[in-house]
Amino acid sequence: MNSADLDEAANVHSLAFPRQTHSYEWLKCSLSATPRFLCFVVEEQCSVIGYIVWMQKSGFRPEAVLELEQLAVLPNHQGKGVGKQLIENSLPLVKEQLAKQGSTLKHVLVTTRADNVAQRLYRSTLGAEIEATI
Repeated sequence: MNSADLDEAANVHSLAFPRQTHSYEWLKCSLSATPRFLCFVVEEQCSVIGYIVWMQKSGFRPEAVLELEQLAVLPNHQGKGVGKQLIENSLPLVKEQLAKQGSTLKHVLVTTRADNVAQRLYRSTLGAEIEATI
């Protein structure tokens, strides 16, 4: 993701997360915090249809702990493998960024609501398992 993608990515955010507000500002803050936050988009016909934000946790370390901070796909593109594509295509790019700072990937965390259907996606692409329910 770059600053030219913010308007379209903010549209994806507002449609995917209708209870959240200030979509543009939210994503601009994440993008501005690179390399702590690593942001990627997926485009179809030169338009952003989804994005993913990875966050490095607890400082820059030799063995990095990442959180899949946010993943969003336009509602009319959900259920078509776009989220899986975002995870699978961005994770190698994240690992490249980590290598540039002398780090390797140790763990990936995902925090989500118990009723989030994306849990199946996280399980199938990342091997994520429920560790705790609050």
